[in-house]
Amino acid sequence: MKRVLLLLLLALPLAAQRKVLDLDAIYDPAKRVYYSGAIQSGFDWIDDTTFVWPQTDELGELISWRVFNATTGKSRPLFDSAQLQSALEAAGLDADDAREAASSDELTFDAKKSAIVLDVADDLYLYSLTRGTATRLTSAPGAEEQATFSPDGQKIAFVRANNLYVVDLAGRERQLTTDGNADILNGKLDWLYQEEIYGRGIFKGYWWSPDSSRIAFLQLDERPVPRHTILDHIPYHEGVEVQSYPNAGDPNPVAKLFITPASGGAITAVDNARYSGGEFLIVNVGWNGSTLMYQVQDREQTWLDLLAASRGGETRRLLHDTTKAWVDPIANATWLADGTFLWQSERSGWRHLYHYKADGTLIRQITNGEWEVRDLHGVDEKNGFIYFSGTERSPIGQDVYRVKLDGSGLQRLSGEDGTHTATFNPSMTMYVDKWSDIATPDQIRLYRADGKLAQVVFENKVAELAALALPRPQFLQVKTRDGFVMEAMMIKPANFDPAKKYPVYQHLYGGPHTQTVRNAWGGQRGLFHQFLAQHGVLVWECDNRTASGKGAVSTWPMYKNAGESELRDIEDGVAWLAQQPYVDASRVMLNGWSYGGFMVSYALTHSTKFAAGIAGGSVTDWRDYDSVYTERYMLMPQHNEEGYKKTAPRWAAKNLHGNLLLLHGTTDDNVHLQNTIQFAYELEKEGKLFSLQLYPRSRHGVTQKPLVAHLQRTIWEFVRANLLGSPFAP
Repeated sequence: MKRVLLLLLLALPLAAQRKVLDLDAIYDPAKRVYYSGAIQSGFDWIDDTTFVWPQTDELGELISWRVFNATTGKSRPLFDSAQLQSALEAAGLDADDAREAASSDELTFDAKKSAIVLDVADDLYLYSLTRGTATRLTSAPGAEEQATFSPDGQKIAFVRANNLYVVDLAGRERQLTTDGNADILNGKLDWLYQEEIYGRGIFKGYWWSPDSSRIAFLQLDERPVPRHTILDHIPYHEGVEVQSYPNAGDPNPVAKLFITPASGGAITAVDNARYSGGEFLIVNVGWNGSTLMYQVQDREQTWLDLLAASRGGETRRLLHDTTKAWVDPIANATWLADGTFLWQSERSGWRHLYHYKADGTLIRQITNGEWEVRDLHGVDEKNGFIYFSGTERSPIGQDVYRVKLDGSGLQRLSGEDGTHTATFNPSMTMYVDKWSDIATPDQIRLYRADGKLAQVVFENKVAELAALALPRPQFLQVKTRDGFVMEAMMIKPANFDPAKKYPVYQHLYGGPHTQTVRNAWGGQRGLFHQFLAQHGVLVWECDNRTASGKGAVSTWPMYKNAGESELRDIEDGVAWLAQQPYVDASRVMLNGWSYGGFMVSYALTHSTKFAAGIAGGSVTDWRDYDSVYTERYMLMPQHNEEGYKKTAPRWAAKNLHGNLLLLHGTTDDNVHLQNTIQFAYELEKEGKLFSLQLYPRSRHGVTQKPLVAHLQRTIWEFVRANLLGSPFAP
């Protein structure tokens, strides 16, 4: 009989076998079900008809680098990874190093995708895709970092011991700078500049000229910057990491910009004497033909200048940008054939496109309205179109658009609601579109420039997800007390009964320009929300105005006073919930990480509206966070002492209301563990009870798969204890 029942069970459709989510299926590395399918990224055009990308499986592991032909719709491997491995072994690498290098989904190619430079075992190797051979390029002691090909593919620049070098394809090496050391970084960014200015994970601080003859590079002098010590408690003798990290108000690294011939020789300093009266940031660098273009901001980022540097280092300012609060560095200018350029600015309160003459005289504003340009893709000058992504249709999605250079003929190219991310070919005639919505994992299609479908690249249908038959989250809009319309999302509990009253779990972030309510696939977090709803919890997300994605104007209310306006909006969202007959307003829990952790900590020390909160990786005193991010919104502590004091949960510990769970990675190099320890100390002195869970060897995010599973079980147990009446058993 048991055998018959088992056979009948196996014969049932998948939907009949699995109707509810299991926490282990979302997070446990041994039991996980990959409901998101295989998420693809890293698309890069070789020419107008072919592009490449590293195709990965459901685990995110490389299957192969693929070449896609836009005309035929066919794809093939870009190279044979086994042949690459063999070639690297023939060049002197051991089998393990060669195998790891050959299976990487982060390879550095030349522009034609005909060669790869690999950084393996502290040396550089060149692999020719046409010949199938590998050559060792460097053999000097020390690691080579940030290696990139010159635009003509004939040279490779890299950083060794914080000096900039160039090596040609025959292995002839030239040292371009000589003063690099532990404190002087040439061509390499420090933690602050990569995290807050050039982009997380981007440590390359040099830029090839288009003709491959020169290299512009940043030099960062770390000597004034205070050091922060991070401990790894797992070894018997603690591991010690010393990090240059300026807290708000501390001295920043001193930034200088230079130009060096790629063949070696005299280095030219770019003249920034006009800013000698105060500290400044160099926030964007690029080339317009033979002219170096770069951007400078004051330390507190209240203005931004676009400058051009001559071969001799002399500079001229093209424009000076300001807003009613701070200026976000957005992107380099886009230069047109006639010498004019396109510029992105939030001066009106909304990011839009502007057209300027070569001398910085404004020609016109191209786009306008209460929506944002999110990304400028490029210009088809032959047909007079600008291509960009933006939010004209919806602030919770993203679409692809084009508009004429004179601002006329705005056209939305993307069809389906949701979030579209475009990668255009060089001539702007086709684009790869990565699309998802709240119920559909990422899919990849190829479109012509008029928005017509050309090819399906990767549909990513997931049978396991379809079998769950999850309810579609509901998007809502809620007005604040002063009439601002907040975007919200709700998942009602399974077997919803409007006569019952349900507890509320609200996930939030709250920080400027960072939405949680998005019509995009939510991955594991979205599945966890569905899991909570299946266990009788009403899941709620409601973006306060500063996190709404509704223009810079919506973020300005937090200026000099982080937390206050955000909390007011969050409370207004909960007040709307409390009016719904099916909501138990006495059981509302908040959960957030990073800025979200700050908001949870701030809410539970500045409000009585919440029964419980989970605060992860939290800033608990903005004096503890880095200078560039914090001073953009709060100014320096020397200029806003009261603002820093009143926004710190640390100094409001005596007012804690509700049950609090603090989470933190012990080796967090972004929001240091110091924040949570300081807060815990003040809570203990005030006799406030709370829970604390630490994650060793975890940075700002917990990423080790067993620890991720433990983290989510801890969160679930805290939810059960505070919203569903079960004992908390972390």
